[in-house]
Amino acid sequence: MWHRLVIFIRNLVVAWLSQETLEEGFRLYDFETLSSHLKRADVILVEGRTRASGVVQAVTLSNWSHSALYVGRAGELPDRDLQKRVQQEHGWDEDTQLVLEAELGQGTILSPLSKYRSYHLRICRPHELSNLDSRRLVIFALGQLGTEYDIRQIFDLLRFFFPYGLLPRRWRSSLFDYRSGQHTRTVCSTLIVESFASIRFPVLPSVQRDDEGRFVLVPRNSRLRTPRDFDSSPYFEIIKYPLLGGQDMKLYQRMHWDTQNVFHTAANQDVLSAEHKQG
Repeated sequence: MWHRLVIFIRNLVVAWLSQETLEEGFRLYDFETLSSHLKRADVILVEGRTRASGVVQAVTLSNWSHSALYVGRAGELPDRDLQKRVQQEHGWDEDTQLVLEAELGQGTILSPLSKYRSYHLRICRPHELSNLDSRRLVIFALGQLGTEYDIRQIFDLLRFFFPYGLLPRRWRSSLFDYRSGQHTRTVCSTLIVESFASIRFPVLPSVQRDDEGRFVLVPRNSRLRTPRDFDSSPYFEIIKYPLLGGQDMKLYQRMHWDTQNVFHTAANQDVLSAEHKQG
C-alpha cells in the first residue's frame, strides 16, 4: 500500500515537472540540414520548455536544459539483436534517426530525433573522435538502456520551487552544488559523460600537475555534469545550421529586412504598451 502511494505521488510530480510552460518559439536553424549532417556520437543540446527545464536553466545559467546522444539510424545500430528489438518494439524503419537520452520519469531510453523538430537545438561534436571509438562509445551507451532515473533527482528538482531559506537544512538539495561531496545525479548528462569516459575522451576535465611536473587530466565527478559542459568544453566543436543563409554566410548580403518594425519579446511589448499609454 505504501509503495503504491509513493509511486502515485512520484508520477504526479513527474507529470507536473514535465508539463511545458513555454510556448513553442520560432526556431533559428534548419532541422533538415542538421539531421542530414549528424554523426554518430554527436551530443545534441536541447532548450526545453518544461518546469524542470526552467530549473536546470536557472541553476546552471544556461539555455540548455537537456542533452541527448546521437547513436545513428535504427538500421545502423552496432548491436544486431538490439536493432531487431528496437524495430519490433517501436515499429521504426531502418532510416529513423535515434538519440539515447535519460528522461525524467522514464529512465534511459531511445527516441526518434524527430521528437525535437520544434525545439532549439545545438550540435556538440567530439573533436577528431575516431570511428572505432565512436562505435565503442555508442555500444557502451546502449548498454545502459533501461536504467532507471534516480528518484532523488525528481524531488531535488521539486525543491527548487520552494524558497530555499525556508527549507530545513536536511531537506535542502545538493543538486548542481559543485562544492558538495555527495554524489547527486544531473538531469541527463551523467549518462553521456560516463559514455565518453569509457573511451577516455575528455569533456571538461580538471588539468593538474603530477609529481613529475607534467600536466595530467583528472576526470570530474560525472554526477555533477550539466548540458552546459558540452557547450563549454574545448574538446567539442559547436556546429550550427542557420535557417537563413546556410553554410554560405555571404548570403547575408541578400537577406530581406523589415526596417520599418522592431521585434520585441512579449514581456518587452507589454512594457512598451504601458509606457505608450502613460505618454
